[in-house]
Amino acid sequence: MSFSSSTVGGFNVHPIVYTSDVTHYLYARRHEGSKKAGVVQQWPNGRTLFLVNVPPDATERELSSLFKSAGTIERVVFDSDAPKQTDDDADTDSDSDSAMEDEEDAPEEVQEAEEPKSKRRRLDKTKQPKPPPVTPLPHHPLRKLRRTGQSAHIVFLDASSLDRALIAPSKPRSWPVDSTEPTGLSHYQNAHQSLRPPLDSVRAHADSSMDLYEFELAKAKQKAKYRKGEAIVDEDGFTLVTRGGAYGQTLGGGLPLQASVSNRPGDEHDGRRKRKEPKEKAEFYAFQKADKQRNALMQLKRAWENDKAKIEKLKASRKFKPY
Repeated sequence: MSFSSSTVGGFNVHPIVYTSDVTHYLYARRHEGSKKAGVVQQWPNGRTLFLVNVPPDATERELSSLFKSAGTIERVVFDSDAPKQTDDDADTDSDSDSAMEDEEDAPEEVQEAEEPKSKRRRLDKTKQPKPPPVTPLPHHPLRKLRRTGQSAHIVFLDASSLDRALIAPSKPRSWPVDSTEPTGLSHYQNAHQSLRPPLDSVRAHADSSMDLYEFELAKAKQKAKYRKGEAIVDEDGFTLVTRGGAYGQTLGGGLPLQASVSNRPGDEHDGRRKRKEPKEKAEFYAFQKADKQRNALMQLKRAWENDKAKIEKLKASRKFKPY
């Protein structure tokens, strides 16, 4: 199989064979950074290869295997995964690098002298409890699918390796498939299995996660201390109160509960107990008792008259009338 042109628009054409009847074309050229003064170069000039039309399921290992014959490869970075570096980030990185170098140059004896010997012995004796491990869910290797027509940068160790990588091949090369990460239908089958793990694995993962949560919760409770003069409020917004005083004492040494309630913003509360209005007692006076008895007799008489009328109606309905 032959191809007509080895260069297109300043790019060298690299044909790649997937199968006997499928050919993919990569376009490569030398990376050229910005020529403006003061701009930090993200990719080193003279050692970086710029690739276009990279397959969407390609991996760093496959690109390294494809161009390893040209020379030693330092790193492979897809443009969709590369972080955007600014001037502020570059200054921060340089400052952090210099600070790390200063820390490495400092002798270890000076750092150890800052901690007293008694404290170091105490730390050695009291071992901190280790958090329980979390059982992971079953993992299936998956490729990262990127957009079609993506680009990538390949950084070589020296400039001569870049020159050899730019030479267009005389015949198409086969694509090096990474067997650790499946492609095609196998990729989607693994993705389907990853989204539907077995119930036993899910139960073990949930139980171990709850154990870790309870461990962290107990550790936080041990570190928590009541501060004098501050009321302790739980997650629901309630103030914890203990016995003591007329209305109780808030836990933590804060104001009493009655004082904290009366001093709420926007609440016009005078701090005194509300007295209940006295209710009139039934059958306390003689006339109340007489009225009750008279009403009971009247209701009994009305009920007797109603029953008498019903009986007369039944008798009238049962009377024999031959004619």
